[in-house]
Formats: sequence, structure tokens, C-alpha cells
Amino acid sequence: MNPIVMQFTLLDAWAVAWFMVCWIGYSVAAEFTPLARYTVSTAMGRYRREWMCRMVERDVRIVDAQIHGNLLHGIGFFATTTIFAIGGLLALIGATDRAVEVLSELPFVQPTSRVTWEIKTLLLVMIFIYAFFKFAWAFRLANWYAIMIGAAPLVRNGSCADNEYVERATRINKLSAAHFNRGIRAYFFALATLSWFVDPRLYMVASALVLLVLINREFRTRVVVRL
Repeated sequence: MNPIVMQFTLLDAWAVAWFMVCWIGYSVAAEFTPLARYTVSTAMGRYRREWMCRMVERDVRIVDAQIHGNLLHGIGFFATTTIFAIGGLLALIGATDRAVEVLSELPFVQPTSRVTWEIKTLLLVMIFIYAFFKFAWAFRLANWYAIMIGAAPLVRNGSCADNEYVERATRINKLSAAHFNRGIRAYFFALATLSWFVDPRLYMVASALVLLVLINREFRTRVVVRL
């Protein structure tokens, strides 16, 4: 048998499988099923379109530019932070022996090998790389939307119901928000993955807790009711 495979227990395999079920299952349910209509993201999507409708009616769009600038700042902050996280994790791989030694001295921590530690760290690296791509794409889409704010035609005494420009701008705005949300979701599950360094059973519990938190914030928050 492959020596790397031998480093993993059946419990580790179940923990990773449960983690993937929680993450992928939630993402599919919240974005690609009829349940998506009840999320706070969908509710905010309606307000994004309303924002576009009001924006094309304004002669001066300084307020729109300021709001969008704040959104860009948030996306850029997370993209930069993700790069730092990836760099720190890669540096941690270089100090594996010392990290394993320190961790083994802590109580209630399951003994781990060098190979297992590196695989766990690489999983975190892959999660943050995924998050970076999501934030980077959200940032680029947001920049395109900034151009559309500047180029938006002025509409007076008109309805935005059939305004093609409003629809295009709204789609870009919503798509940027969707990719940003996926990046934030990766952060949540990365925090759950940290518990795997302690014990795979704790990893399964942490994944379930993150799932419950996401469900509560996306489907059950009072914001959805009020919107």
C-alpha cells in the first residue's frame, strides 16, 4: 500500500468527506436550487437592481461611486489577506517538524505524522487559493461595474423595467457579489479545517457548526424577513 495512504486513518477520510459534503452541499443548495430564492443574497440582489434604477436617474453619481468604492475596498482587503494567508501556510510547511513537535505536546491532540501534517496544510493552502481566485474575479467584475457607473446613460421620467443597460449592470454587480460570497464561504470552511490538526472528530463537528452558521445567516437571519 502507498505509504502516504497509510498515514491516514479511516476517520480522517470520513472527516474530509463530511467536510466536502457540507461545503459543496451548502453551495449547491444556496445557489442552484429553488431554496436560493429565500437567501439574503437573493434579497440583496433585488436591492442591487433597485440601486441601478436609481443610479441612471441621477445627474451626479458621486454617491454611487462612493458606495462602489467601499465595496471595492472590502473585496481588495480580503484578496490581500488571502495572499498573506497562503504565504504563511507555505512557510509553515517549511517548519513542519517543529510544528508537529509543538502540537504533539498539547493535550487532547491526536498524534500526527509529518506527511499527514503537510497534507492538512496543503488542503488549507488549496482552500485559500480557491478563495483568492474568487476574490480576484469579484474585484475585476467590480471594476467593470465601476466603468458602467461612469458610462450609464441618464434616464428621466422613465421606467427601468425594460432598460437593457440596467439589466446588464445588475448582472455584473450580482455576479461580483456571488464570487465574493464564495470567497467568504471558503474562509468559513478554512477555519473549520484548522480543527483537523487537533482531531478528525473535531473537524467533523466544526464543519457541521460552520454549516449551521451559514444556514442561519443566509436563510434564517431577520434581515431576510425585513427585506
